[in-house]
Amino acid sequence: MFKRNNWALCFIIFCSIACTENKVPQDFLSSNIDTSINPADDFFLYANGNWINQNPIPADESAWGIGNLVQEEIYLRLRTINEKAIETKSTMGSVNQKIADFWQTGMDSVKRNREGLSPIQQELDAISAIQSLKELMQTVADFHQKGIHCLFDAGVYQDAKNSNRMMFHLWQGGLGMPNRDYYFNTDEKSQKVRAAYEKYVAATFQQIGNDSISALNYTNRLLQLETALAKSSKKLADLRDPYANYNKMSLPMLHKLTPNIDWESYLKTNNLAALQEIIVGQPGFYTSLEVLLHQTPLDDWKNYLRFHLIQSYAGLLDDKTYSTYFQYTKSLNGASKPRPRWKRILNEEENILGEALGELFVKEYFNDNAKKRYTNLVETIRASYKERILKLTWMSDSTKIRALDKLQKLTYKVGYPNVWKDFSQMKIDTSSFVVNVMHANTWWYNYMIKKLGKPVDRTEWDMSPQTYNAYYNPSNNEIVLPAGIFTVPGMRDEDVDDAFVYGYAGASTIGHEITHGFDDQGRQYDAEGNLKSWWLPNDSAQFVQRTQRIIKEFNAFIPVDTLHVNGEATQGENIADLGGLLIGLDALKKTELYTSGKKIHGQTAIQRYFTGYAYGWMIHERKEKLAAQLMQDVHAPAKERVNGPMKNIPEFYEAFNVKAANKMFTPDSLRVSIW
Repeated sequence: MFKRNNWALCFIIFCSIACTENKVPQDFLSSNIDTSINPADDFFLYANGNWINQNPIPADESAWGIGNLVQEEIYLRLRTINEKAIETKSTMGSVNQKIADFWQTGMDSVKRNREGLSPIQQELDAISAIQSLKELMQTVADFHQKGIHCLFDAGVYQDAKNSNRMMFHLWQGGLGMPNRDYYFNTDEKSQKVRAAYEKYVAATFQQIGNDSISALNYTNRLLQLETALAKSSKKLADLRDPYANYNKMSLPMLHKLTPNIDWESYLKTNNLAALQEIIVGQPGFYTSLEVLLHQTPLDDWKNYLRFHLIQSYAGLLDDKTYSTYFQYTKSLNGASKPRPRWKRILNEEENILGEALGELFVKEYFNDNAKKRYTNLVETIRASYKERILKLTWMSDSTKIRALDKLQKLTYKVGYPNVWKDFSQMKIDTSSFVVNVMHANTWWYNYMIKKLGKPVDRTEWDMSPQTYNAYYNPSNNEIVLPAGIFTVPGMRDEDVDDAFVYGYAGASTIGHEITHGFDDQGRQYDAEGNLKSWWLPNDSAQFVQRTQRIIKEFNAFIPVDTLHVNGEATQGENIADLGGLLIGLDALKKTELYTSGKKIHGQTAIQRYFTGYAYGWMIHERKEKLAAQLMQDVHAPAKERVNGPMKNIPEFYEAFNVKAANKMFTPDSLRVSIW
């Protein structure tokens, strides 16, 4: 899954094509090429350098690139939908009414500034009233329903070893900074983030009425508490092992693991009293949490909850609260000013009513022809993958049969759901923006809990149609490709040539997501979506041996200062990038465009294919954002996601005349070859 910053993205640059009677229209790809760069030395900068040089990062952004241009177009479309909803007289409970009221309350900055922290006063009072660990767990349960992140993470997902069953999962969590490494790393950027976080925590404690000395004391105690939680949390790369992070337990087993945590209070508050089994991701985290709960004074836990309540809702409250929070986030992403309020409201609305917006979005912006084009492309890419598997020399016939079975059973969803969610019972009105979000979060929590004990709905989407992303779900053995991933700002889909489409959509999204079914994690799930070994031991060993090369390759990249890419944590995405490029290229070679030898704007079909792939990653980022990505993201930065896989593809060497003296050159003996 992206997921691009998650995240498999693929987009076309927005441009104006000047055309006169005596001039040939300028090509959107060619206009962004930096001809001063040798493509054999740095293909990313060759393909994108001219655009990057001419488009500085706006002050309110941490990065700027093709994804931002696509998102800008989506923002404008969604804003139009919201404004039309306001103009339409809608009955109470209708989708239009909810969209209109959510938008209006979010945009009413005067009311939000007047209210200050009053919308969360009930939650602050609940914290103050806590007198025991039992009441603490009840409050944590209530906060989880309302989308307030604290203590640990929990949710309902498919059972990895029985994909037809929904199970309640417990996962590590409870940190105020993005992940555990921020509490321990000693590099300069990590230290700056910690310093900014400490300042933010202290300012928050002062905001709720503490003097500066008390606020500093509470801050130090909170950081000690979170550091202890971080110490017992697994590192990013360790979370990639699906077996190590799968620990199914009965409730008696959970009580034996953590005998002094009052799970009855937590589960009863969240309507889970009848629960019989739980999957615990990281048991060691929970044994440490139990010790902390009983060794840490209750007042420290109450201050912990106060801070996490405000942090979770900082972007929804008054300008002062948000500004204090933003000063901290600058250390993470480098943006010097906040995004406009209307964009922040749209981001929140996407989390709350994304599919409701999507139903209106696709009627206007994703026609049947586009859906058919990308549906056909999925089948074309899958056929190419089948051929690659059949030709593998390192895999036995027995494992190949199972791999082909999994590939054949892989399902796909393109554009938008066939059945839309029913939001009629979600309470949204004109009373309060924060209260609307709390009500919506509680609705979503209950929607999730109701899945327990029911058949898995394999038609459901986990992204809205307008989302700039795509994903592979191993438990469903499916890829999901929202309409937003195919957005072409300023251009009609039918005006984009196949060579480009095969690179930007075929390789970096469709091929990428299909390959996730066969990366270091996905390959451990069978054709039915169950975590189950289906490889012969020698084939599995061969796969691991080959992935060591891609880990080593990416470990060597240094995107910012002295910080390296984490090759182990990013291996799944890197495998998917390489696989996507290879099977997309195989598919391109079967097109009439390729076999005709026709050039497009001076490029061969293969040159344009690689350039199109690179345009899907056209971006430049602030150093703070790059440093944060290296620490908390399983995706390598964009430049490495272009140059890294291309160094392993023979057709790239031929297309751009890569020689031993060039920086993109890798000897045959060191190139990565997996799928």
